[in-house]
Amino acid sequence: MKLLITGASGLYGSKLTQLALDRGFEVYPSDIQSRPDGNEFKLDVSDKTQVDDVFQNIKPDVVIHAASLTDVDKCEFNKALSWQVTVDGTKHIVNAARETESFLIYISTDYVFSGEKGHYVESDSPEPVNYYGLTKLLAEEIVQTLPETDFCIARPSVIYGATPAAGKVNFALWLIHSLRRGDHIKVVTDQWNTPTLNTSLAEMTLEVAERRVSGIYHLCGATRVSRIEFARQIAAAFDLDKSLIGKTSSEHFNWPAKRPEDSSLDTSRAKRTLKCKPLSLTTALEQLKHELSP
Repeated sequence: MKLLITGASGLYGSKLTQLALDRGFEVYPSDIQSRPDGNEFKLDVSDKTQVDDVFQNIKPDVVIHAASLTDVDKCEFNKALSWQVTVDGTKHIVNAARETESFLIYISTDYVFSGEKGHYVESDSPEPVNYYGLTKLLAEEIVQTLPETDFCIARPSVIYGATPAAGKVNFALWLIHSLRRGDHIKVVTDQWNTPTLNTSLAEMTLEVAERRVSGIYHLCGATRVSRIEFARQIAAAFDLDKSLIGKTSSEHFNWPAKRPEDSSLDTSRAKRTLKCKPLSLTTALEQLKHELSP
């Protein structure tokens, strides 16, 4: 199976590339910048000509489209760039996938929801509260112009993993490194999510690719948890000092973009459909600990 990946240098994309290669896929990993080691080639999804050329050359069986501008605050500052990458980029990918009859898996986000109720199911009405969430929702709508058997929209939530990716350290690694240094840190008490281990998301996505599971699925962790409880459970799993974790609230952060209060996702549909089930937080942290062990 020929698998084209966009956003392959990210936390999710890099793990997906690794697992897909391990499973014998013919993998074509791409990103906005090519890597010197040659493991990824350059693909700017906002460049229609470039996208069309890549699709015509590869003719992928499956495309996993993970490329977008994921910096939530940067999306508020630079709305034109956010639109160009996430909305226009997805339009180009969708049109090219239609031409080559490729199955498309679009990696969306829990931020398409307002966060007013939490525990969202796939059929709940999206209502984003920031520009990042709006562009991801518009991209979802573009994906849904494909025949319903030709796409899957996957919504993760707060992706974390064992390695830094694209120059960024995810929340779990930041917390582990901070507590190991003995730093006092503050974590918000008023945000709830369903944190997603990148390995689990990649494994579920590859099953979707192999079986061509279509529709909208919440592919995230199975445990709804507040951000501070997430931090405490990470500390407990790695035998770190939880007393270094202090409480704060979102209002103490001068974030340009509003965050949804409770964007946790219900994973019942994924549990019913997939053999590779969403992981509980306890199981996911055990997996993370294993991946971080020497």
